[in-house]
Amino acid sequence: MATQEGVGGRIEAIVARVFDGPVPTTEGLPRYVAPLPEWLENVGLRLAWPIALVNLVGTLFGFWYYAGRPLNLAPPLVEGQLGAAPLLAYPLIPDSPVATMFIGLSFAAWRLDWDAEWLHMLAFFGCIKLGLWTPFVQLVINGPGGIAAWLYWFLVLSHVAMAVEAFLIHRYASFSVPAVAVAVFWYGFNDVVDYFVPVLGGPHHTWLRGEPLVATYTFDHTVLAHDLAAGWAVVLTIAATFWALSTRVEKVKRRSATE
Repeated sequence: MATQEGVGGRIEAIVARVFDGPVPTTEGLPRYVAPLPEWLENVGLRLAWPIALVNLVGTLFGFWYYAGRPLNLAPPLVEGQLGAAPLLAYPLIPDSPVATMFIGLSFAAWRLDWDAEWLHMLAFFGCIKLGLWTPFVQLVINGPGGIAAWLYWFLVLSHVAMAVEAFLIHRYASFSVPAVAVAVFWYGFNDVVDYFVPVLGGPHHTWLRGEPLVATYTFDHTVLAHDLAAGWAVVLTIAATFWALSTRVEKVKRRSATE
């Protein structure tokens, strides 16, 4: 019976027959910053273009979701959370679609050999944060009520996959401190306007079914559901910062050891 490593190697070999482009060599980073087995990293990197496409399609689906899932072309075309917000607030609202856009573009930039460290870090933070925030919110705060079962589990599982994607980025990005700073600023700012300092008609966090609706497009943000979502968002921003800077440290240590 094949070992798990042997099975993984066979899967990688099958994928490599079709997607045979080069992948970056592994640096032997410790598991706390590189938890995926090497064969799975290699498979993900070989499938960078298909995965990028899936993520960008997911971005379109996400905007459709935040626009109230319109099923026809009769006006208004934009309803839901986007329809209730001013146009200037749009970049602050669809967090998961923006994160899938970042990771899709990050894979594309790497494959095209573009220098885009800031984009790679936005992708890393976005996939960690939204990939782990959404399953928590769906499983702990919202629950399966009030939403189709297929959509509920799609939201949970697709976001877990985003978190997995984040741990491919260390193979091709340097995790430079300035790039990490860009991501910390963006996602820290996002936390502030999502939960703590309402601007442009906020708070702008994803509507929670766990928050009571008190008027049209108006939710009660004083309930525990809001606090739990906010707390977990902040924890994940801190965790992503820790992982990013720890990855940088481990990379520098290994580079110094070879010089």
